[in-house]
Amino acid sequence: MQRRHLLTLALLAAATPTAAGCGGFDPLAAGDSSSGNTNGSAGSGSDVISVGSANFPESELLAEMYAQVLDAAGVKVERHFGIGSREVYMRALHDGSIDLIPEYNGALLAYLADNDTVDASTAEAVHAGLQEKLPATLTLLDEATAEDKDSLVVTAATAQRYDLATIADLAPVAGDFVLGAGAEYAERRQGLLGLAEVYDVTFEQFRPLDAGGPLTVAALEDDTVQVASLLSTDPVIVQRGFVTLQDPQGLFGVQNVVPLISTAKNTATVTQALNAFSATLTTDALSAALGRVSLEREDSATVARDYLTDHGLI
Repeated sequence: MQRRHLLTLALLAAATPTAAGCGGFDPLAAGDSSSGNTNGSAGSGSDVISVGSANFPESELLAEMYAQVLDAAGVKVERHFGIGSREVYMRALHDGSIDLIPEYNGALLAYLADNDTVDASTAEAVHAGLQEKLPATLTLLDEATAEDKDSLVVTAATAQRYDLATIADLAPVAGDFVLGAGAEYAERRQGLLGLAEVYDVTFEQFRPLDAGGPLTVAALEDDTVQVASLLSTDPVIVQRGFVTLQDPQGLFGVQNVVPLISTAKNTATVTQALNAFSATLTTDALSAALGRVSLEREDSATVARDYLTDHGLI
């Protein structure tokens, strides 16, 4: 991919609220010091794996883990983190700007189905759907048992005042509520479209924020929004005493962490290294590692290195 086009992707990401919190990251920058990238710039050779991430801490942490695992296996890697939402980084995968990214199998299936109704209620259904929808140019490696779902979260005070335990409980009161989430949430079935269709939940207002980042958390705490979309492994949920609303209809489905890689860049070495990593990753382990990054402000590269060392992967 040409550098000019990758810059266009970076500008697209920066122009949307979902890019908030990226700190002005330029995917073209060779050697992003925040992620330890010292391996050159995009398009530096067919033997290089360009590892990308979405623009939220968990994705960047997982991408850093992928990068270090591959590096330890003798694979040359580049890091292009903080690209943006799925709509942006999937274009980067298709045109070769990046080769590998951490994904969530249920959300990926919903994206590939272009908001058509899909069965994401079981791992088997998701696997079958992805086999049908995934283009031959992309390959999914082994999924981890670690699962992270989009979730709707309210403060403990809001949950108590309105007797909220499930998403269905929002139906009679959502007309007075503001929902905060990443901008793309407005157009996703696993977002406003599905909430209306599956639960008959329609909010008074949707406020595009930073896809579960600090702006979203702050807006929930100061009652600027009454409901927020956060990732279910986000350690801030426990830290702040937020209440996660249950999803009895399975709108957000199965969401296992899985490496998504360009088929042309997948080799036996790459597959073996990433599958060995995925076999170790549980939801609790991911949440604990993420807590060190999000709450204790530790560097993702350090947290990734500690995890991989502890599990004998590097």
